[in-house]
Amino acid sequence: MVRIGLFLAFLVVPVLEIWFLIQVGSVIGGWETVALLIADSILGSWLLRREGRRAWAALRMAIESGRMPDRELADGALIVAGGALLLTPGFLSDVFGFFMILPVTRPIARRWLSWFLGRRVRSLAARSPYAPLFDETAGFGGAEDFAGRPRAGRGRVVHGEVIDD
Repeated sequence: MVRIGLFLAFLVVPVLEIWFLIQVGSVIGGWETVALLIADSILGSWLLRREGRRAWAALRMAIESGRMPDRELADGALIVAGGALLLTPGFLSDVFGFFMILPVTRPIARRWLSWFLGRRVRSLAARSPYAPLFDETAGFGGAEDFAGRPRAGRGRVVHGEVIDD
């Protein structure tokens, strides 16, 4: 499913970008459209630099304080992806780039990213050869051991001794 989505994205998005550029160019003019794209790229690179520095400082503070920098790492990934979209010529990609970089909208993008990656991990775990060993409620190992017996603490424990002949 992801492959089909990526194929469509690489096929449809450039066509939409070109169509939208032509529409904007027919309304405001060709040189004005190019100037708007250049101004958009300059603003995007300035914003990328500013937010990148903030994210780097927040990441360093989280690491120095000894806590897991999960939010800071997600913000850094969103800023890098948003920066790539902002530096790509086109207005539609710039909208998504600004959405990922602006501090006001980044938490929404972070939630979407978290939802998508969580869904993807669960899907990959279900298709894994170790899927019977993984239970979302019990964690890795599930309620049973490798032989299908109940794990310790969930069933009756019989103490014994192994004697080799």
